[in-house]
Amino acid sequence: MRDTNFTIGFIGLGLIGGSIAKTIRRVFPNYHLIGFDEEKDTLKEALDDGIIDEIATDCGVDFADCNYIFLCAPVQYNVQYLSVLKKSIGKHCILTDVGSVKGEIHKEVETLGMEECFIGGHPMVGSEKAGFSFSSDRLVENAYYFITPTKKVSEEKVKEFTNFIEELGALTILLDYQKHDAYTAAISHVPHIIASELVHLVKNMDTDNGILKQLAAGGFKDITRIASSSPVVWEQISLSNRENIKELLKQAKNQLDHVILALDAQDHTYLNNYFKEAGKYRDSVPDIAMGLMEKSYEIFVDIPDEPGTIATTTTLLALNQVSIKNIGIIHNREFEEGVLKIMLYDEASANRAKEVLRDKNYIVYERK
Repeated sequence: MRDTNFTIGFIGLGLIGGSIAKTIRRVFPNYHLIGFDEEKDTLKEALDDGIIDEIATDCGVDFADCNYIFLCAPVQYNVQYLSVLKKSIGKHCILTDVGSVKGEIHKEVETLGMEECFIGGHPMVGSEKAGFSFSSDRLVENAYYFITPTKKVSEEKVKEFTNFIEELGALTILLDYQKHDAYTAAISHVPHIIASELVHLVKNMDTDNGILKQLAAGGFKDITRIASSSPVVWEQISLSNRENIKELLKQAKNQLDHVILALDAQDHTYLNNYFKEAGKYRDSVPDIAMGLMEKSYEIFVDIPDEPGTIATTTTLLALNQVSIKNIGIIHNREFEEGVLKIMLYDEASANRAKEVLRDKNYIVYERK
């Protein structure tokens, strides 16, 4: 049973670590939070904002009294911290991580004999942005959160930690760590590599004056936005989950070879089924903010090319207490409808914006 005399440590206060810390501060304001990060400015910001109460300077000593410790550094760094923490953490401490690859850390936990205190974790959240400044106290709310216990950790600890994560607003899923790594390779890791490859494809074709960069500013930039995520994080994810990723990339390569053969043979039936089945499955994916990338709330509006029309639109939303996150003209509308793209902060704001604009006879489109 947890009480107000509860101490939680964080190693890493980037997007995920910072968001969990902020959520704990909101839900359990009296808990004592200790933070460590390689970036001193991050620690100062977290301390100044009142998110952490104390800065750790020695991970092998300063987390000794923690009830929970969250490892929130890139996945391979998390593994390295295990041997440091083993020397000092208490018998009743629950040690967890937030990495999107579980295999390496679970194996190291077994090697070090730390199975009785370790419960792997992975919130299915993220963003193309990284760092504490982009973290949010609502990032894990209504998001799936994988829990991957070891075989030797007690059911009591698993239940306690699962309840805690649910109190933060997340939806927990208990899963074997090997299945977890296979699943995340398919829905996160390989898509990230493919998005990056699409960017490389266009980059290599671009002209000296960057014409493709300008033409790709619409739908292409949206479908490849995850390629802007932290290269250090994704380098480590790719190497840590390399076997699952390699197998799926081989399958993708094989599928693309079939597409090439279908193009050579002008096989209408194969190509039609290829696109139809992809569209059918994609449309069946729930349109809710529970994925590994942060959901974007966007609407697209038809406006005439006349002076003052953008100002009129934004003023109308402001008068109705709708805050705009970003706004821009869509020049490449191959994949989008509407001239004006408006990004909102949340679903409620997007729905309100649609209501307000349609009430004034604007034509508003939504991304499906």
